[in-house]
Amino acid sequence: MEYIKHLQKDKKLATILGKEYHQLSFKKNIPIRLMASIMSQQLSTKVAAIIYQRFLNLYNGKEPKPQQVLDMPNETLRAIGLSNAKVGYVKNVAAFCIENKISDRKLLTMSNEEIIDLLIRIKGVGRWTVEMLLMFSLGREDVFAVDDLGIQQSMIKVFNLNISDKKLLKQTMLNLSAKWSPYRTYACLHLWGWKDNSPAV
Repeated sequence: MEYIKHLQKDKKLATILGKEYHQLSFKKNIPIRLMASIMSQQLSTKVAAIIYQRFLNLYNGKEPKPQQVLDMPNETLRAIGLSNAKVGYVKNVAAFCIENKISDRKLLTMSNEEIIDLLIRIKGVGRWTVEMLLMFSLGREDVFAVDDLGIQQSMIKVFNLNISDKKLLKQTMLNLSAKWSPYRTYACLHLWGWKDNSPAV
């Protein structure tokens, strides 16, 4: 795999790459992917999957169009396990996507930073949420989630980073990740995987 060869140039990162390869893929219907990621915030993967399935069940198991989400009564969305705030944020996404004609085709023509700048205008959508969308839905290979707690924890251990100054920590992480470009998403995937499998210290 091309990306493994590139990432192995970083001797410390090379120690955690292991034997597993990652592949990214594009998932259609990005507006719905964004809604799903809002629904899953602060939930375990298992609970998030259950709530998302309940959401789809409201539309006979099919992914709805943004207008259908807007038309759904708030109480119905609350009843599948969403908080008031999340119902509001999901509807914000639907309204924004309609207003700004957000489509898969439109997003495919935009750079990572352009997509981040566009989508963080939606109330309830932060930079981290868009970065996850870029990685896991748009399949972008060069995204680095500096604010992700799992990435921070892994890099602190692997690179023995000083954690006393949060701002300096993030800058150091960005500097280290620069040499992983254009494959920073894969580096993140390996850092997450290593953290989940690393022995508790």
